[in-house]
Amino acid sequence: MLQVSEINTYYGRFHVLKNISFIVEDREIVVFLGANGHGKSTLLKTICGLIQPSTGSITFQGIAIHNKPMHKIVEMGIIYIPEERHLFPDLTVQENLLLGAYNQRARKERQIKYQLVFDLFPKLKERKNQPARTLSGGEAQMLAIARGLMRGPSLLMLDEPSLGLAPKVVASVYETIEAIKKNGVSILLVEQNVRYALEIADKAYVLENGKIVMQGRGRDLLKNKNIKKHYLSLK
Repeated sequence: MLQVSEINTYYGRFHVLKNISFIVEDREIVVFLGANGHGKSTLLKTICGLIQPSTGSITFQGIAIHNKPMHKIVEMGIIYIPEERHLFPDLTVQENLLLGAYNQRARKERQIKYQLVFDLFPKLKERKNQPARTLSGGEAQMLAIARGLMRGPSLLMLDEPSLGLAPKVVASVYETIEAIKKNGVSILLVEQNVRYALEIADKAYVLENGKIVMQGRGRDLLKNKNIKKHYLSLK
């Protein structure tokens, strides 16, 4: 579905991503791990068109997208949910969801998508007439993901979906991510919550200083002694 080949991305003179290559297959969860400042968010922004790579290529369903503007990439079916969520606080849950279905393809399937997101997030159905600013942190994260799903993505990219959430809420969010995959959506996820991310990952990569330094199946990396020592504080 998505093929990233030897991309290099800069912020000014600062070389952030260095020769990054990987593939996301259909109905697959791919996870990138790493500390803050090592290029995880930059990777997602480069794929969705917020930043253009200096060299390398990105193809989605066989079409080159590394020189396309973000709105064209969204229309093709890649949806990016940023760490900041960017909800409209004074609009209701339902109004935020409606804004997610703004493009022509999404409008045609709006009622189907409503049912899908309310099935995945029953709390949002209960809160549909409340302003987004009244939601808890976990509910706000659910709304951000649900609004992305209203656009009908083939590939959903999530930036730190567990950030700032209580452990019980994190578990619920990750259960929903697995359910989204079962509904036919591929997922590219960047995280610092290593345990949850690796438990659901089909493939996982570790980024350090903008380079891939480790890769493998999620559960295999969960057993790796370096992962245990540096990311899970286990010996």
